[in-house]
Amino acid sequence: MGIQAIGIVIAALIFYLFSAIHILKEYERAVIFRLGRVLPGTKGPGLIFIFWPIDRIRKIDLRLLTLDVPPQDVITRDNVTTRVNAVAYFKVVDPLKAVLEVMDYFMATAQLAQTTLRSVLGEVELDELLSQRKQLNLRLQEILDEHTDPWGIKVTLVEIKQVDLPQDMQRALARQAEAEREKRAKIIHAEGELQASEKLKQASQILAEEPISVQLRYFQTLTELGTEKNSTIIFPVPLDLFTYFTKKPSD
Repeated sequence: MGIQAIGIVIAALIFYLFSAIHILKEYERAVIFRLGRVLPGTKGPGLIFIFWPIDRIRKIDLRLLTLDVPPQDVITRDNVTTRVNAVAYFKVVDPLKAVLEVMDYFMATAQLAQTTLRSVLGEVELDELLSQRKQLNLRLQEILDEHTDPWGIKVTLVEIKQVDLPQDMQRALARQAEAEREKRAKIIHAEGELQASEKLKQASQILAEEPISVQLRYFQTLTELGTEKNSTIIFPVPLDLFTYFTKKPSD
């Protein structure tokens, strides 16, 4: 009986040692509580021992986590209602803080991202929201990173994904864009007319220096009209007949 009891004890001891063995992956760290008090530092990766029942383990994943921020109703500074969603990337850099300072770091970061998205975008106008996303993304990332730093969280990137506008606002923006394009078209047309008038002025000055050049230009125009297949009837008139009308009264 004594030998059997010793064998049972040895087998139980071996089973307990095997059950105390834990293997952590390369991206995992373990925060261990012994009799309710956290041990300094973290354990892992690799082989570690957890002596149940005096030890409790909490595994923390150090990989980059993706947080999909659901659409939020945002009222911009110019009183335009929009729905904006975003995505945030963060990771745990201090497992001890992530366990001791906050109950659920993922949920806390998600809630903070939603409130920060509403508050930051509510301080800008619609035009800034649509055209300055890069600056807004950096501002969101800085605010989230500052507030999650005491939790051992590092926010690496925040991106605004989509901005949904009401139908009437979309039509108003379309009309604004159309008016802007029409304005640019009129300006370009006016600049073309100005350049054309300047070139015509230069051409008239050159032609005025040699009157015969006007006759040559007249013949060239007749030649260009004659090469085309059309039914245009042309009556050539000598330009000398018009010299009487082009002379100044003093002449």
